[in-house]
Amino acid sequence: MPRTIATAPQQAALLEETIAALDALDPDFSQDEHLLTAATHLRALDANRTFLGDLMVEELKSSHRADPGANGYGPQAIMLSGARPGYFLRANIWPAAGDSVMRAGGASSFAYGLPHDHNFDFLTIGHFGPGYGSDYYEYDYDSVIGVTGGSVALRFRGRSILSPGEVQHYRAHRDIHAQLPPASLSVSLNVVAANPAQAWHDQYRFDLNEGRITAILNPGASEALLRCGIATGHQEMRDLADHFTGAHPSERLRLAIYDERSRTGEDPDAVWREAELSGSRLVAGEARQRRAALASV
Repeated sequence: MPRTIATAPQQAALLEETIAALDALDPDFSQDEHLLTAATHLRALDANRTFLGDLMVEELKSSHRADPGANGYGPQAIMLSGARPGYFLRANIWPAAGDSVMRAGGASSFAYGLPHDHNFDFLTIGHFGPGYGSDYYEYDYDSVIGVTGGSVALRFRGRSILSPGEVQHYRAHRDIHAQLPPASLSVSLNVVAANPAQAWHDQYRFDLNEGRITAILNPGASEALLRCGIATGHQEMRDLADHFTGAHPSERLRLAIYDERSRTGEDPDAVWREAELSGSRLVAGEARQRRAALASV
């Protein structure tokens, strides 16, 4: 379950002051002292009750002149800083069940009812409204192979609401939550760890009733490029893909290569038979499932 970090009330800080303070800290999310300091800065930003509204007003005033999507705004997330060395700041909007945006986009657009972990640490604080709820679980990431449908030992840790002013630390590859809509519109502020290496670590969605992995939530740009290149028959790309299947450190990327090859003209059973001998537990596990599915057709 995410750790609650006790922080004293703070004088309100400007967004620019918060970013400067976090830049100076260069937060290391594995260090308790850094977490407490970052949480204190987040609490100070939370005490500023006008900065977010001011930001949204300015965005609406200038949106007709800006490039679409250039500011990092979306239906839920508002980027409060650019990518910094090691972190970024954002605000998340959490609509209530009866809000029009929920009726239009559906609960899944806001991750409600989709149990998942994170492949990054982050701090969050309840900034506005009563706060979203979560059912919390924990698991041992290192014990999981990552095969779709693979079993996971989930440990239920309780249900709670991110209340106003409360700071929580979500731990990468440990804390799982199934989020619940708040009683009314709410906003949280986040300090999110940003490390290029985290893109190679999987983020999962889970079936809580069955205790199984149901999906990978973070396919990367490299995977998309490889799939496209293999599908177009580009020979150099295929040579690179062949190299990656034996040498790339990401098992997920190697699996994507075998998957795309099985879809683009090669004998699927032969591809997955080769994959079974790849030396990767993840790839071999998925390959056995694919071959079994082919045999049952």
